[in-house]
Amino acid sequence: MLSKIYQTPLGLLTDLYELTMAHGYWQGGLAEREAVFQLTFRRPPFGGEFAVACGLETVVDWLSALQFGADELRYLASLRGSDDQALFDDEFLAHLGKLQFACDVDAIPEGTLVFAHEPLVRVTGPLLQAQIIETALLNLINFQTLIATNAARICRAADGDPVIDFGLRRAQGIDGGLSASRAAYLGGCAGTSNVLAGKVFDIPVKGTHAHSWVMAFDAEQEAFQAYADAQPNNCIFLVDTYDTLEGVRHAIDVGRSLRAAGHEMLGVRLDSGDLLKLSQLTRAILDAAGFPNAAIVASSELDERIIRDLKEHGAKIDIWGVGTKLVTAYSQPALGGVYKLSALHDGHRWRHKIKLSDDPVKVSTPGQLQVRRFRYDGRFVGDVLWDELSGPPRTRTVTSLDGTDSWNLQGDGEDLLVPVIRRGETVYDLPALHEIKKHTQEQLQQVDPQVLAADRPAAYRVGLEPSLAVLKQDLLATVREGISCD
Repeated sequence: MLSKIYQTPLGLLTDLYELTMAHGYWQGGLAEREAVFQLTFRRPPFGGEFAVACGLETVVDWLSALQFGADELRYLASLRGSDDQALFDDEFLAHLGKLQFACDVDAIPEGTLVFAHEPLVRVTGPLLQAQIIETALLNLINFQTLIATNAARICRAADGDPVIDFGLRRAQGIDGGLSASRAAYLGGCAGTSNVLAGKVFDIPVKGTHAHSWVMAFDAEQEAFQAYADAQPNNCIFLVDTYDTLEGVRHAIDVGRSLRAAGHEMLGVRLDSGDLLKLSQLTRAILDAAGFPNAAIVASSELDERIIRDLKEHGAKIDIWGVGTKLVTAYSQPALGGVYKLSALHDGHRWRHKIKLSDDPVKVSTPGQLQVRRFRYDGRFVGDVLWDELSGPPRTRTVTSLDGTDSWNLQGDGEDLLVPVIRRGETVYDLPALHEIKKHTQEQLQQVDPQVLAADRPAAYRVGLEPSLAVLKQDLLATVREGISCD
């Protein structure tokens, strides 16, 4: 996507501190040390228990074009420190100019259900390179994962009814609109109003007319008829510009003329008012007039809970147009994804690394982590994190992340992170977006519905392989005591 839109290198899609650290690594002789970084999130979004992995295709696109061109290097050369001297050495900038990405990247495929503390992406390679890609990876994974998760939740609330992404006009800029439309489709939406996203990602595009169309004519029925004349194969009439139920009757009159000409009115859209009552009355009017197949589309600041409430109370709505609260992740504007160093090679052997915190949820897990997911009787039953530097699990026993509990997992295990890039070269066949969307739906069918519940979801068990749990606790004790981690 990025390479289709931007015609400039995107090496500067980063925070300044990534480059100042890279400068320090280079100057201190650490730049080529092998390192492992993990991208995880600490808490699932929207008060739920799960998330839908999203954004990997964009990451691969960005990494494949990672470079610092002449213009980017001139800009970096212009930056000054507090003494008004150059922030970066010329030799370091020359090093950036010759940089060729050479890391290994492993990731959980898009559309896979993921849970807190699991690595969605793992990067192994030269410390300088693995460091400077942090910000972009978080930017690309955090937002799309958030929106894909929101879409999955909204579509579950719609219980099989089509949900259309109407959010472009409220999205956070062009990039936000495109990324959100892609993620929303991956998460389960049936289509989008975003025409550019339709072209770039091959997403079905949907839409008819706005209130301004009706207001441009002297009478509502005249407006509907003019639209039917112009778009006879695309007629969903927006009926609430003036009086909603009268608007439905005007739509029916035009629907009859469409039918006489060999076309069919597809439906009407409600965009304001009491959607429960209006949808029920509209359905009755349409059915009585001989339009039982005309769909009722609803919009108007919808979200997961409003849709669920309307359906539970018997709303006669067939299609849901969701905008602002879908693409902006209105109830939670960001996923708390983090990217942490978890192992560093000192030239002789790997040394595990851990980040401490007074907040237990912020304590990282060391190692080159892999996620093994267990299935039993067709359902996911739990995940175990294990360290590839130490070897695969030898038992089905799992220890809790904080080391205070343990349990056994039944069924067959499958490792989720797959090779995506090796020494800078892409080795993963990126699936089509339609295939990823199908994978998302399959994943949602393979987990206990209580884990997916909108309110008070059941916990999904994620723990550590026992030897990794011991290693983590030993490392915690060592670091806390201020002793070298040799």
